[in-house]
Amino acid sequence: MIPTALPATSRVGELPTGTGYAPCHHGELLQGVFLDDDGRRCPGLVTLPLAGPGCTATFTRRPGTAPEALTVLPADRTKAARAAALAVAECARRTEAPPCGGDVRLTCDVPVGLGMGSSTSDVIATVRAVAGAYGLRLPGDTIARLAVRAELACDPLMLDGRPVLFAQREGRVLEVLGPALPPLVVVGCTLGGGAPVDTLALPVREVGDGDVRAFERLRALLRRAVATGDVQQLGEVATASATLGQQVLGHPEFDALTGIARRAGAVGVQIAHSGAVAGVLFDPAAPGLRHRVRSCREALDAHGIPATRTFTTFTTTKELLNGPAHRGVDRQAGPHTPRRPARLPAL
Repeated sequence: MIPTALPATSRVGELPTGTGYAPCHHGELLQGVFLDDDGRRCPGLVTLPLAGPGCTATFTRRPGTAPEALTVLPADRTKAARAAALAVAECARRTEAPPCGGDVRLTCDVPVGLGMGSSTSDVIATVRAVAGAYGLRLPGDTIARLAVRAELACDPLMLDGRPVLFAQREGRVLEVLGPALPPLVVVGCTLGGGAPVDTLALPVREVGDGDVRAFERLRALLRRAVATGDVQQLGEVATASATLGQQVLGHPEFDALTGIARRAGAVGVQIAHSGAVAGVLFDPAAPGLRHRVRSCREALDAHGIPATRTFTTFTTTKELLNGPAHRGVDRQAGPHTPRRPARLPAL
């Protein structure tokens, strides 16, 4: 589960300061166009959580300054700057305090341009930091609304980690699919040599009624997979969604990726529909898991597909084949087993 990050208020000298954190994700398990409760078409997605990398923001209020007197470091985080201005206005309204300027400082280790939610992580951490400086903890739906206004579309990183179908352009949950995803082991990799994807340059594909029906079928299958803990069915949904995404993304290595997954005994593959990150999905209860994971990584290397890291969607004692601590990965983890911090190599 993605950890819930709430702002904490402190003081630096006489200036109120708040801190906020937001995680990232590893692309999508499902993305398409779905029907909301009113029967209206709505773009939506289900992300694959990734513990570890994220963004921390601090915001120091400067009372008496103009609200537009906001600075953000690094200075190129323009979406975070917009989020800070929107959050200041929202928090000032809620506390009836005059809006003012301030300074945002961001520390992030989420790779940019791979489809892992780096900009949303920046934005959410910033909003939480501003709220903390005002002594507030904003609810998830408010943070989502501000995030969409700041970056036009956002990922559901402000929520509690439950698998949800999320309308990224509207900042609202279309459906809570269940309490948690079935357990997965994911061998992460990057397509296209790890080069960032310019989502604005991607071709726009017209979505017809048949496409919506296909996405709704995948939604129903994913709902069932989550309810029953069916890892195989979850992998089939993710692979079908990734295959549909190739109509726009057109990754030349995609056929090789699905072939590697099939030969290694994986349940499927997933991709970022707005980036280059991808994953080969394994059932952690499969016999010979350690051998399957190793052979998958070796096959990725042989095909020139850079492997990043192997991680799980459940609590585990060891990083799978990520250095010498891979021994014992076939054992089921206990419910209170601590997790090592996740790391993603520079790409």
